[in-house]
Amino acid sequence: MSQHYLPVLLFILVGVGVGVVPAALGWFLAPHRPDPEKNSPYECGFEAFEDARMRFDVRYYLVAILFILFDLEIAFLFPWAVVLKDIGGFGFLAMLVFLGILVVGFAYEWLKGALEWE
Repeated sequence: MSQHYLPVLLFILVGVGVGVVPAALGWFLAPHRPDPEKNSPYECGFEAFEDARMRFDVRYYLVAILFILFDLEIAFLFPWAVVLKDIGGFGFLAMLVFLGILVVGFAYEWLKGALEWE
């Protein structure tokens, strides 16, 4: 029975190794010589004039969540399109129901004004 779990354990160990070993090698082998130039802001070229931990408007999070929700339907459409010939009419109708529910949810959010930005 345990021989069936060996590939899974090996996969987990290799995945952890690929993620941890390069970071550990970089930490141990790279020179650590911080100076004011390395610690200065480099993205925009000047010091920050506000606190980076300011509050965001709730609508930003709402739009982000709605984007993720409606964008994830693509993850279901690609495999469905690949096997559409095998699953036939029932699979087609099931996906139409799924997309119909998403369209109703999208229309509801649109009519409620969740996508409006003032």
